[in-house]
Amino acid sequence: MEVEVKLEQGRQEPKVVILAGEDSPELRHLADSLSKLALGPILVSRGEEKLLLPQGDFLRFYADGKGVSGQTAGDIYAVRLRLYELEEKLDSTRFVRISNSEIVNLSRVTAVDLSLAGTICMTLDGTVRAYVSRRHVKRIRETLRSGRRIDHETD
Repeated sequence: MEVEVKLEQGRQEPKVVILAGEDSPELRHLADSLSKLALGPILVSRGEEKLLLPQGDFLRFYADGKGVSGQTAGDIYAVRLRLYELEEKLDSTRFVRISNSEIVNLSRVTAVDLSLAGTICMTLDGTVRAYVSRRHVKRIRETLRSGRRIDHETD
């Protein structure tokens, strides 16, 4: 497959055009996968300050009783979106829901402990621990085994 990237000054969102000789299920799958990628930044706040941070900066998003917080390697920010809204906005190949109250960035997972009975403990960037709820364990195990993110489904 040939890949070409052209930069266009002022463009806010990437546009992908697939040129092919004929239609195929693989081609449809590629187009569907690309259309699900969410690359836009996340609006967060810290006090009165509002920031747009790249998705890749985040280790996790979690409900904290006062709302939703987004944690980076260096700080924790308030996020105005609810977790289900964030889930729709985040890159589904990188972020996965591990419980009703937490979404983690799989690319920031540095260790996985499967020894706990009935649950999984993930370590993010070597310091932050996140626990997969029992409800999500089966799907997360499959995701980790396959090395890719799967679409949202309930177990």
